[in-house]
Amino acid sequence: MREIRNYTMNFGPQHPAAHGVLRLVLEMDGEVIQKADPHIGLLHRATEKLAESKPFNQSIGYMDRLDYVSMMCNEHAYVLAIERLLGIIPPERAQYIRVMFDEITRILNHLMWLGAHGLDIGAMTVFLLCFREREDLMDVYEAVSGTRMHATYYRPGGVYRDLPASMPKYKHSKWRSHKDVERRNEARSGSLLDFIEAFTAAFPKAVDDYETLLTDNRIWKQRTVNIGVVSRERALQLGFSGPMLRGSGVEWDLRKKQPYEVYERMDFDVPVGLSGDCYDRYLVRIEEMRQSNRIVRQCIDWLKANPGPVMVEDQKIRAPARERMKEDMESLIHHFKFFTEGYGVPAGDTYAAIEAPKGEFGVYLVSDGANKPYRVKCRAPGFAHLAALDEMVRGHMLADVVAVIGTQDLVFGEIDR
Repeated sequence: MREIRNYTMNFGPQHPAAHGVLRLVLEMDGEVIQKADPHIGLLHRATEKLAESKPFNQSIGYMDRLDYVSMMCNEHAYVLAIERLLGIIPPERAQYIRVMFDEITRILNHLMWLGAHGLDIGAMTVFLLCFREREDLMDVYEAVSGTRMHATYYRPGGVYRDLPASMPKYKHSKWRSHKDVERRNEARSGSLLDFIEAFTAAFPKAVDDYETLLTDNRIWKQRTVNIGVVSRERALQLGFSGPMLRGSGVEWDLRKKQPYEVYERMDFDVPVGLSGDCYDRYLVRIEEMRQSNRIVRQCIDWLKANPGPVMVEDQKIRAPARERMKEDMESLIHHFKFFTEGYGVPAGDTYAAIEAPKGEFGVYLVSDGANKPYRVKCRAPGFAHLAALDEMVRGHMLADVVAVIGTQDLVFGEIDR
């Protein structure tokens, strides 16, 4: 009689459902997973080490490239840590702008997650619908920072600039009819805040569309219900945070428990799951999109009623305006010194954590009084989640590995760093 043995197979790193560069070595018994061994480090770019060799204000752009689907949220934690060491508080308007863009980023992240997760499991349409809404929010990023993804918009002491009074418009071309261009530019006739307000009015209907396609879909339920179950106690032991923790029934959200910026003034709910499976985590993230939409709406109302500065007045921390730099020699020297040498940060250490879309993203920053950090350590939520992958997929089928990777919302920029 032939001997039946377990065999190992590689899943990734070039597998489309591996979400980047995950290499999983799976020990299989037929179609059933006996063990899953994640191999990481294929996207390691030494971000933390590079940040220690550059002035504080030159590493903000590196943070965008960690979790490259939640760009401004990464900047937020790093900038918050610098501000705590400097002992400065950004103007109120800047705080509202940050909260608004944190929530826009959360929607961006969850749309990317939903589209990719759906595609992995076999739902093609939802992927296309999610990218329809993402495109509008990418335009918002571009309008405010000049770039669609890696914004470098948050700065210690506030934000790079105030919200623009107009939105970029589509131009007539031989590829688009005059009528189509007029229709596309209709929402872009006012300011950026008007454009975002129009988006928030239409977005709940879009989320309803996603739910129509998935929530009661029996194939979706077969692929997600009772898959990758993590109990409440085990989620806490494994160091879960964000939707992974809330999906297991733990009501923990840093925006409520340890409020930063102006979150204590915001009216929103924290969705919590019951059974801790892939389906519950899907429901939590869907509801989070609705709640983020509520928060963005509240920020828009406040920002429209309260103009004001978006950066602290301290000339050591803010760069001179470009108009002055082109006319005044002292401003030119100041600008050059500011961006090449930066500024000294008082000696000390701090940990700044924010509720990023994937969980608790924190930056531990140590300064020795110089213009460069002595030590930078990023606490990436995905790292703890990936560590639990083996436990979550054991006993499941090979096809369920894809569902569990999707529900963890892994992005390897932050895991490998």
